[in-house]
Amino acid sequence: MRSILPVLTVVAGILGFWLLAVIPMNMHLVADQAQRDGAVVTPDTPTARQDLSGVGLALKNVHLIPLTYDFQRPRLPAPQQVAGEMVDTIFGRSVTSKRSLVYHGWVTLAPTLLGFAIGTGLGILLAVGIVYSRVMDRSVMPWAIVSQTIPILALAPMVIVVLGSMGIQGLFPKSLIAAYLSFFPVVVGMVKGLRSPDAMQLDLLRTYNASKPQGFWNLRLPASVPYLFASLKIGISASLVGTIVAELPTGARAGFGARMLVGDQYGQPLVSWAALFAAALTAAALVGLFGLIERMTLKRMGMQAA
Repeated sequence: MRSILPVLTVVAGILGFWLLAVIPMNMHLVADQAQRDGAVVTPDTPTARQDLSGVGLALKNVHLIPLTYDFQRPRLPAPQQVAGEMVDTIFGRSVTSKRSLVYHGWVTLAPTLLGFAIGTGLGILLAVGIVYSRVMDRSVMPWAIVSQTIPILALAPMVIVVLGSMGIQGLFPKSLIAAYLSFFPVVVGMVKGLRSPDAMQLDLLRTYNASKPQGFWNLRLPASVPYLFASLKIGISASLVGTIVAELPTGARAGFGARMLVGDQYGQPLVSWAALFAAALTAAALVGLFGLIERMTLKRMGMQAA
């Protein structure tokens, strides 16, 4: 209960702010539509209304405020509208339907998991090399840091176009972008974890004449497990973001990124917002899954998750 209450407080604050923001964001559109429907609006001309802010217009037309929460093409959808769209597209559609968020979720999830696996494997190998090789520490680590300064929105179209010109399309290009975003947290976390044993523990290994492989498997790797899981939870979220970004420049017909594009291009904000929240829930579920695996793994190792 102590951990749930702060979360619920933050969620309630966000929802309250969201509900208040709906009124000024949608008021001008609602006023225009209400006037076309024959309702009394103050001021009575669109030009005069444009001179007022959304808050000012709402104060002059209090009777129109309820309409801002049910407007069909709002600038900012109300929470219940987004929830209704999500329920309809998740539970009210066949999973094979092109309007089902379950279908689009799987299209995004497949390259996310593949890219995450590639990025995690590459990150662990690089971290081991960095810890055990001074040359790699001084050469690879700076480049790994510099690679993350390149904006993903600029890099993704370049990768997609180059691979497309080579005939490589579909799953792999998106997975490559997901791997690019996920490998760096794993590298940093594993390097920190592999270097976490203190000098006394390392001296004890040398006292027992332990080899480097024995020191790795019996000391460094177990000590790095908590750091690894912290990195994995960051990496899986970054992989999902990378996949969605990779879907945007390709004009993909399926996936969370494609649904967001459809909503923006065809003036259907509810579609975009539903896809956005579905992506957020997917990321939360993946992070929660890794958190569960972390607790089970650390418990078997006689350790406790933070």
